Amino acid sequence: MSDKKINSALVSVFNKEGLDEIIRLLHKLQIRIYSTGGTFSFIESLGIKAEKVEDLTTYPSILGGRVKTLHPSVFGGILARRGNKEDMEQLAKFNIPEIDLVIVDLYPFEQTVRDTTNEDEIIEKIDIGGISLIRAAAKNFNDVLIISAREQYPGLLRLLQEKKGITSLKERRLYATMAFKTSSNYDTAIFSYFNREAGITAFRESIDTSYMLRYGENPHQKGIFFGNPDQLFEKLHGKELSYNNLLDIDAALGLIDEFSETTIVITKHNNACGVASRKSVVNAWKAALACDPVSAFGGVIASNVTVSEAAAAEIDKIFFEIIIAPGFSDKAIEILEQKKNRIILKRKGTVKNLQNFRSVLNGVLWQERDYSTESQKEMRPVTARIPEPSEFEDLVFANIIVKHSKSNAIVLAKNKQLCASGIGQTSRVDALKQAVEKAKTFGFDLKGSVMASDAFFPFADCVEIADKAGITAIVQPGGSVRDQDSIDYCTAHGIAMVFTGKRHFRH
Repeated sequence: MSDKKINSALVSVFNKEGLDEIIRLLHKLQIRIYSTGGTFSFIESLGIKAEKVEDLTTYPSILGGRVKTLHPSVFGGILARRGNKEDMEQLAKFNIPEIDLVIVDLYPFEQTVRDTTNEDEIIEKIDIGGISLIRAAAKNFNDVLIISAREQYPGLLRLLQEKKGITSLKERRLYATMAFKTSSNYDTAIFSYFNREAGITAFRESIDTSYMLRYGENPHQKGIFFGNPDQLFEKLHGKELSYNNLLDIDAALGLIDEFSETTIVITKHNNACGVASRKSVVNAWKAALACDPVSAFGGVIASNVTVSEAAAAEIDKIFFEIIIAPGFSDKAIEILEQKKNRIILKRKGTVKNLQNFRSVLNGVLWQERDYSTESQKEMRPVTARIPEPSEFEDLVFANIIVKHSKSNAIVLAKNKQLCASGIGQTSRVDALKQAVEKAKTFGFDLKGSVMASDAFFPFADCVEIADKAGITAIVQPGGSVRDQDSIDYCTAHGIAMVFTGKRHFRH
């Protein structure tokens, strides 16, 4: 028979919040309660009788509370197979009571790691008894119901209220599945903490929080975001975020966070189609939009300063999906929220994720994130002419953008404004030609502009094309066996070129 009635429960939790209602209901249903330490005291404070685990095991809690429930009298009652004659005979022989329900809330290990660097405190928050109880009860789901986290209390209350303590096999198996999710996530957090120093090569990632998306990259694909976007921003207005929205937000924030001056970034399909730094946010917006007003349609806008009323009035003139900034004036909000589906996000802070991984073939590719951003000091002049101060400013500006563009990538910039970019091309020459043509399409005079390349030039053809387009300064990693060809051409034609020694491929 798959249905089982709960006659006894073992309760051992760290956080008592929300437990009182469950305890009262267990008492009402005449379910015997076993408990430990602080949980036992909490139950007694409710005026409800419980039995101490110490009385069951005939051993006190020892080693400062490290050992409380680890005893055959506890685990025997959880793991005994009710339909197994030998198991039940052994329970009777050793006077071990059956335990039908186990409620556990683990020590808050992850929270402790966030709150302190005191290793003694962190180590003491590695739960031993609790995690063992969870695994034991989940293993014996045929007979035992396991509640492994406070988030499951509402479901348990419904079971107790509506079914009077009777559970089905399907329900017990579901909660066992959730229990193994709890234990695996807990173990991953502990491994990750220890592996900061050990550096063992193994891929472990566990995120319990999930955010259901309308769909994936396309409407016929299912999509889920594992993480908590509410930690990063507050949604002030608009529809739910989509898979593609989150990709574009990630791209926009990665780029905007590189700038200290007032800057606007516009992204489309994870690439920048407009970037400009100016003294005021409204002028930054106008300059960013001028880069490519066609691609900006339906894009994602990011600002690194509060959006003013004047800026909002200009931004409101085009259709866009999302705007994200550290703040908005009241008038700006009034203007921007007039469109029903427009998403307005207010940033709460930044999270510096030090790793990057993606599923590939039958495994996972992992790498450190590219947080290398070259300043003027890291740009080594290799030509006879050294860039002018204004050119250096533009080279740093363009190099930041090219780092965040899909390879092969070329970025053209002038006066801290993106003129055009060639992105995602199989040939660097094609990327440059695309950028030059695009700049001309939107009326940019490239005379005196600069060029940034995400990788070296294998031949001098790119610097020749750049020279004919009016570009006067170039930044690239260097490293080609034929670097000298490009250097010689630039020197002969008065072009300043600098090497960074850092490639910024992005695929």
